[in-house]
Amino acid sequence: MLKKILKSYDYTLIIAIILLCTFGLVMIYSASMASAVQRYDVQSDYFYQKQKVWLLIFSFIFLITAIVPYKIMKFTKVLVFIVCFSILALLGLFVFGHVAGNAQSWYEIGSFRFQPSEFVKLTVIIYLAAVYAKKQDYINQFNKGVLPPLGFLILVCFLVGIQPDFGTASIIALIAGTIIICSGMNLKNLLKLFIMVLILLIPVVLVMWGKIFSEEQISRLTVLDNPFADAQDAGFHLANSYIAIGSGGVNGLGLGKSIQKLGYLPESHTDFIMAVIAEELGIWGVGFVIFLLFYIVLRGIYIGLQCKDPFGSLLAIGISSMIGIQSFINLAGVSGLIPLTGVPLPFISYGGSSLLMLAGATGILVNVSMFTKYEKKYKHKQEQRDKKIQQRDDKVFYI
Repeated sequence: MLKKILKSYDYTLIIAIILLCTFGLVMIYSASMASAVQRYDVQSDYFYQKQKVWLLIFSFIFLITAIVPYKIMKFTKVLVFIVCFSILALLGLFVFGHVAGNAQSWYEIGSFRFQPSEFVKLTVIIYLAAVYAKKQDYINQFNKGVLPPLGFLILVCFLVGIQPDFGTASIIALIAGTIIICSGMNLKNLLKLFIMVLILLIPVVLVMWGKIFSEEQISRLTVLDNPFADAQDAGFHLANSYIAIGSGGVNGLGLGKSIQKLGYLPESHTDFIMAVIAEELGIWGVGFVIFLLFYIVLRGIYIGLQCKDPFGSLLAIGISSMIGIQSFINLAGVSGLIPLTGVPLPFISYGGSSLLMLAGATGILVNVSMFTKYEKKYKHKQEQRDKKIQQRDDKVFYI
């Protein structure tokens, strides 16, 4: 049995995750060694050493979630615990939270920081996948099958949005939207839901515009056309990102040889790490990262399509969409396609909360893949064996 289970793991997916994490660790050291000394007054390898610790914890969480059957999470007691813990963690921020970047989004214990909203993304995926999987028999009954789970989603987006962290709240909403679209409900209910969201969201945004979006956030939108027009203020980050990307060209300046990381890109090891990759390793480095991220997302979608269990299928699609959405927002922000949001690049950017959440998410994805392949391959073989035995027994009985 153990041998069959080990054979069923998706090792190409695991290798892609390991390659991204390893590459990210190398680039974190390269991107942060100057700012660690100049800006934070610590050793040049400070962020590299901390990320190594996070990766060790990542490995442990990944192994646990890859081994323990994912179906445990849809049990009522487990699901209630996950949901209640997430809500309490978000509420606790308004009392015990640490303010950083004008947002009260962190718990701080010594040098350790924990951002609950990162883990809430995974909670929303698990919750919506479990609830809509249970509602498959009446998924097209709007009041009974569609609306009830949205109360939790609205509460979570509200609690994250008023931190304020509108970027993360938007990502959670987009992930939830992907799961809802793939839940099996008909087009009529999807259109009803879309119209309802617009009716509720537009007045809220108009009334709360000044509170949701700060002057700094609005300025990020206005400089998209030409960040060099205000390169010393609102367009500073984006202008230097452009310079880094343009300087790298095809082959890059060489690993460790970025100029923009020397104080021109303040968040060079987090939000703008792709700009440093482009400058040092050129289009080859960028292509390597995008290819692996693209592979993980596509592989996750494929796993979701192959899985016959609605819960596992929605889990895989939700996790894949989360990685894809975060990757797109980070890359689009660095390249000036959309305003900068401060979203880290999955597996590559420095940060413990994001990395540990990805450990749990990708471990679950590998777990869903394993059980899907195991049941498809070995259950089918067992059924064939049972059928042959039955045919043989019937033949003996007939004789």
